Parts: sequence; structure tokens; C-alpha cells
Amino acid sequence: MKIADTRVFGMRERIIANMTSESWETVPHAAYSYDADVTGLLAELKNINMGRECDIKISVNTLMLKIVCEGLKAAPAMNGHIDFRRKLVSGRIDLFENIDITMPMLCVKGEMMTVNMKDFGNKNLDEMTAYIKDVARRLENTHIDAVLCDTGIKYTVNAVKKGRLLTAGPKLLVCVAKKYFDKNLKGQARKDYFGIPEQDRLTKKDIEQGTVTVSNIGSLWPNHHGRATLIDIIPPQVCAIAIGAAEKRPFVVANASGNDEIAIRRIISLGIAIDHRAMDFDKVIPFMKRIDEICAEPRVVREWTDHCPEGKN
Repeated sequence: MKIADTRVFGMRERIIANMTSESWETVPHAAYSYDADVTGLLAELKNINMGRECDIKISVNTLMLKIVCEGLKAAPAMNGHIDFRRKLVSGRIDLFENIDITMPMLCVKGEMMTVNMKDFGNKNLDEMTAYIKDVARRLENTHIDAVLCDTGIKYTVNAVKKGRLLTAGPKLLVCVAKKYFDKNLKGQARKDYFGIPEQDRLTKKDIEQGTVTVSNIGSLWPNHHGRATLIDIIPPQVCAIAIGAAEKRPFVVANASGNDEIAIRRIISLGIAIDHRAMDFDKVIPFMKRIDEICAEPRVVREWTDHCPEGKN
């Protein structure tokens, strides 16, 4: 075979490879694909955005993040971390009050970067929109390898404290070497970068582990057809959710007479992956039921905004 190209792993690839390898080596994934009829929700979103300036319009991505948060409030078992010691056959699960979403974002150079969207469970749509916009602004000023390196060192130190030397050792060597011998960020360039105020760039606090991962695959290619059936659960999280694109599909609905009929509806599929050590599927049912309720009463979206268009309330 003739090699067409060779690319050596950079810092981002090394960390992702370590995290995803740990995921599949330690987490017994169980997955389910759930279809949400968002026809009414997208109509409400269009009304809400009517007359708004482009920079404060609410995106479908933000709406879906809010809906996921509402679902997680009804299914708290999905919003937690697990600490399982197989050799001791012991462990615990910590469930969190706050919903901190680990969300992949597209960087300027086309790379993906996961960012912790903190306390999204208590934010409305406008607050979420402003938060995401500010993260995007700071991301433009961020040296990805530098912030990943700081995060990797923190992750390694925590692993050492927990006695996980086998997984911590390689990460520590990689991170320390990269931090102090990075040819792209040394000397004056390093001083200039770390001279940027933290409020204007991302730091390890922004990419530390959230309580649940939500990846919007549909936002990368809104017109694709298909669904995510499985997504990596990043330890110690116990759940990961993949959001698909809004597709037009034939769907069975009840007409005005109460009879079933087939109609063209806008459907978004959610790929839900859970850690089977932490929960069974009965813990996921309240999540799906809550989303069903929201889809059936789309005007609830108006309660999640600071203001609605005049005459539309």
C-alpha cells in the first residue's frame, strides 16, 4: 500500500485519544435513539427571532441545549459522575444540582474543542446565547495546546491522587513536555499569550469536565439525513447525548378528529448513551417524557426568553 499522507498526533489528538480510549476500555455503553417532533418548537423559535438583530437571534443549537437541560432536570440520574473501583468491586455515583454541559465547538482552524458551558440548567435562552457567543470570542484568542496542556496536567494530578498511576504517567510526560518545549509558544510569544487577560481567552476552567456531554452533530451539517446511534461517554460522566439535524420525515400524528394520519414533520433524533454501571434505561424515560411534553406544548419556549416579539405573547 502506498501512503498518501502522514500526520503526527498533536496535543489535541493525544488528549482525545487518551480520553476516548479510557472511555471504551472502562465504560459499558448502552445506547438508545430517540426521535423528537420539533415542528412546533421550530415555528415558535422563528416567531421569537422575528425582529431580532442577528447577534441575539436564538439558534436551533441553543434551543436544543435548553430542551436537553429541561429533560435532565426530570432525569437527574443522567447528570452525574461515577467512581468505580473494579478490583475492590466498590464505587459511588455523584449527582449534581448544576447542569454543566461539555460541548464541542469548532475552532477558527477547523479543530474541535470541548468547552464547559457552566450552569446551563439555570440559564434562559438569551443568557445561553450570550454565553456561547462570549466563548466563541474568547476561543479566537486561545492557544489550544496551551490550555489543553494545563488541563491535562490537572487531570493527571487528580489521577495520581486517586492512585491511578498507570493512566496518569503517560499523560503527565506528554503534557509537561509539551508545556515547556512547545516550539510554537515560547519566549516572548509565551509571555504575550499569558499576558492576555483570562476574561479574553479560554483557560482550563473553561474546558474542565462538565456533568454531561452534549454534541450537536446536526449543527455541523444541518441538511444531512441520518442519526447518531452512539457517542463516547467521557469518564467520569455517566451520559452523553448527540443531537442530529432537523429532518423532514413522515410521522404519525393525530388529526383534528383524533384519528391517526401521516404528516410531514420536522424531526430531530437524539442519540443517548448511558453508563450501564450507573443506571438502567428506566432512568432515561423521564428525560424522554419531558421532551415529549415540551414538543406537545411548544409555547413554553416563550417562558425561556427575556422578551418575545410584540403582539406574539
